[in-house]
Amino acid sequence: MGSANMISSWGCSRVSIAEYSEKFVPKLQSFKQRGVTHLINFDLARRPMRFQKIGVGVPICCKRNDMIDFEERTSANEVRKEIERCYELINRLGRGVIYVGSARPGSNHPHYREALELSREVANLLDCTTWTGAGPGLMDAAIKGALQAGKPVGGFKIEKEAGQWSSTGSHPYLPHDTYLTCRFFSARKHGFVDAAVRNSPSDRTAIIALPGGIGTLDEIFEILTLIQLQRIGSQLPVPFLVMNYDEYYSKLLDFFDECGRWGNLAKGEVDSLWKVCANNEEALSYLATFYGLPQVVEKLETTEMRIV
Repeated sequence: MGSANMISSWGCSRVSIAEYSEKFVPKLQSFKQRGVTHLINFDLARRPMRFQKIGVGVPICCKRNDMIDFEERTSANEVRKEIERCYELINRLGRGVIYVGSARPGSNHPHYREALELSREVANLLDCTTWTGAGPGLMDAAIKGALQAGKPVGGFKIEKEAGQWSSTGSHPYLPHDTYLTCRFFSARKHGFVDAAVRNSPSDRTAIIALPGGIGTLDEIFEILTLIQLQRIGSQLPVPFLVMNYDEYYSKLLDFFDECGRWGNLAKGEVDSLWKVCANNEEALSYLATFYGLPQVVEKLETTEMRIV
């Protein structure tokens, strides 16, 4: 907490703050200890000052009345409830293809157009629900592609996305009953994984990683780890595709080769966990082969394609 010096006296059930720096901008906070609620108020004035000791539930005067409910934010029960809501949404809309990718590219970006095209054709090929983070950028492209195909769309949104439309947590055009705005990343990730699970040969699901940044890499590596350690919870294999548009992920693949040279990965270990595709045609061909479906043999320049 910077130069803030916090001294706690649990026996007396009180907390005192000695001092804080101009950079330390605290808020009114609430927490519980042994069933007793403690309130701490902080003056937000931009000058060093001292705070008086306060008793249990007796706040000192402050300039801002924001309260952070730490009990709700850290409650395992609250996380469990949100996970259950994710599962309920999946049961209602059906499992399908999960898309992870950047929230930043606009509709004029080449990867946006490719992601839209891919989503449309995959939805038609597998006849399944399309799942995304219900955000802007490449997630928006995947949503619109599936809607063009006339297939169901579901989403697990988080209140703050890079390149977000707004801070309201709502989606600008999807019906409210087709997505959830999650408070907990853990619940959101549970939803993403469960939506791709295959427990029957008739299930047609997949995980497709589009180009992205930190959040996308986090999702990629978590799913990759679950598949590697056989903890994804699927009775049948789930195809995992990485879309290497314009060699976007080539340096990451080089890094895996470097890991192998240092003995941290076995030869071919990563290759056995996913399929790297340079373009949409490769992705569609791979999924068609995986599920024993007719092969797409023409380039995806229009919505009309010839199959054999």
